[in-house]
Amino acid sequence: MLLIVESNEGDTSLTVMIHCYCCCFRGTFRYASVHAHLGRTGSRRDDLESLAYTLVFLLRGCLPWQGYQGDNKSFLVCKKKMATFPVSLCCFCPHPFRKFVEYVVNLKFDEEPDYAKCASLFHSVLSVVGSNPDVRPINTDGAQKRGRFFIEEEADEQPKKKIRVGMPATQWISVYNGRVPMKQRYHYNVSDSRVGQHIEKGNADGLFISCITSCSDLWALIMDAGTGFTSQIYELIPHFLHKEWVMDQWERDYYITAVAGANNGSSLVVMSKGTKYTQQSYKVSNSFPYKWINKKWQDGFYVTSMATAGSRWAVVMSHNAGFSNQVVELDFLYPSEGIHKRWDRGYWITAAPATCDQAAFVLSVPRRRLTDETQETLRTINFPSKHVKDKWSKNLYLASVCYGRTIS
Repeated sequence: MLLIVESNEGDTSLTVMIHCYCCCFRGTFRYASVHAHLGRTGSRRDDLESLAYTLVFLLRGCLPWQGYQGDNKSFLVCKKKMATFPVSLCCFCPHPFRKFVEYVVNLKFDEEPDYAKCASLFHSVLSVVGSNPDVRPINTDGAQKRGRFFIEEEADEQPKKKIRVGMPATQWISVYNGRVPMKQRYHYNVSDSRVGQHIEKGNADGLFISCITSCSDLWALIMDAGTGFTSQIYELIPHFLHKEWVMDQWERDYYITAVAGANNGSSLVVMSKGTKYTQQSYKVSNSFPYKWINKKWQDGFYVTSMATAGSRWAVVMSHNAGFSNQVVELDFLYPSEGIHKRWDRGYWITAAPATCDQAAFVLSVPRRRLTDETQETLRTINFPSKHVKDKWSKNLYLASVCYGRTIS
């Protein structure tokens, strides 16, 4: 699932590309490719993906994403398509259908499909059909794109929690920015009782928290000397954000600069002085609050922090964030294709939280040109402690880290 919303400052128009609101969508929701839902430029892979859905529909009489209604129909259909593996989609079809789908879901944008291979997959089916005069043959010339497998517990208007077959594909996602040489420190697998000790020791050494996240209800803290903050406070509480405490600190000119949530529902919120922010707002939601983000963009706010606690989201948006444009990509898979295209257009990953089902990436265009525009991302099963030290030797420093779903 991909969420893209773009705002252009100084222009009353707002370019919005959000699932069901995607103005450039062309086609029928039932048979459209996932890339069509996401507003991406179409190619042969998308035509073949649509053909694959059509063939399965003709054989089965239905598709798993039928029946959704309402303004967010495209969003729900797209989400369901991305959560349906070929083996699940074709569970009542002859084996060649599954092979066909598996082939086409992995095609690249500009890749030339092997049409002969696609047709050959159906030779056995066509031979059976040809021997039965009561069955009308299906003309096959198709392909499709993607790869994931879920089993639905039950069908409903809103997608339910899904059971993933096989090992969960959860990983650490780390983002590194090119910086002038500086001092940085990290701690991971930190229990609640030790958070204060690490923060106090870092502050004594002139380090402030730049990023925090959680894994298995333990915390990861990134502290460095390049934040520009003059003072910092934090609160660790057993629920997701404490409204009264945050508002009290706003009155003292502290602003939220890092936030993280644990699976048990607790949260760690860091607020700092010395930021460029002039106003701030946040929202906690059981689903990704794309409508709220869209509204705040129109009011001149930009996302500056994001966090998850279980399946809940917390999004912090600030005035005077130093960005001229911003997008958010919300994807069930690690969206490397989308991120690399954004990098080419001058966007910079500025936040990256994840749940067990989704990873979200905030990409922003800085107002002021960066002195070093190098940025890298990394996925690892364990916390990337060895990789971090290797990146330091190249003047690349941890800018964001999270733990959650990245790939199928």
